[in-house]
Amino acid sequence: MSRDEPPADEFALIERIRTRATASDRVALGIGDDAAVVRVSGGNAVVAADLVAEGTHFTLEARPGCGPPATPELVGRKALAVNLSDLAAMASRPTAAFVTLAVRRGLGGDFADRVMLGMQALAAEFDVAIAGGDTAVVDGPVVISVTLLGEPTLPDGRVVMRSGARPNDVLFVTGPLGGSLASGRHLTFTPRVAWAIDAASRCEIHAMLDVSDGLFADLDHLCRASGVGAEVDRDKVPLNSDAGAFDEAVRDGEDFELLLAAPPASADALRHAGAIEIGRVVEVGRDARPSAEGYRHGFGSR
Repeated sequence: MSRDEPPADEFALIERIRTRATASDRVALGIGDDAAVVRVSGGNAVVAADLVAEGTHFTLEARPGCGPPATPELVGRKALAVNLSDLAAMASRPTAAFVTLAVRRGLGGDFADRVMLGMQALAAEFDVAIAGGDTAVVDGPVVISVTLLGEPTLPDGRVVMRSGARPNDVLFVTGPLGGSLASGRHLTFTPRVAWAIDAASRCEIHAMLDVSDGLFADLDHLCRASGVGAEVDRDKVPLNSDAGAFDEAVRDGEDFELLLAAPPASADALRHAGAIEIGRVVEVGRDARPSAEGYRHGFGSR
């Protein structure tokens, strides 16, 4: 890509930002994973920042092909939940959230209040403090951005990254995939924070990320970060009963289950914990990486 050629989609933009980012001794893990790790006095802090936008991640009115409309409470819930899922992927414990809420003009203060009530209910469930943020009334769509702070749970302040997969690792997912948008599960899913912390404390996990862009797209992220390839047994991939065809289900995204790679010695413990084996990690060149088909935010016209 030339310097003057604009990025075509979100992944190209993220990569461009990553290559331009200034390195800092204060940043132990920067752009390219589910969350960053920042060195602070006394240890490491894990930081995730994600947003949800009206018309892309939720709708407030019924629209064909967009699933059920969201209540304000579910909008607030999802805004925090997607960030909790990112910290789950790092096997980290969430602690505090900072919320930026841009409310579409005309929706009123009751809408904003209900959004925050939905978020605060989930925050209480995960022992997260809403510690600050900002609000605005805008002419455009509703946008909620959450910055979530957390702490590592592994020894020496370590986190599970997406870059640690090794050949012969076993691939797992934590639950069935597909059909999330049409069913409304993208608004009501439970982030796998407790599962990830418990599993990482009991057995070795080499790499992990959450499935937000679709199984194959996110597996491609893991493979590229780790410098490996993957084999997936499509007959082993668990699908929701309303997910539709396999090829559609693994591209849907918004599942927010975890995808992980672990050594064979950890496989039995992970199966006992409820993880579902779907394949294995292989050396690059031996087998092609999975297709990166999945959801991505493109910058072209609709």
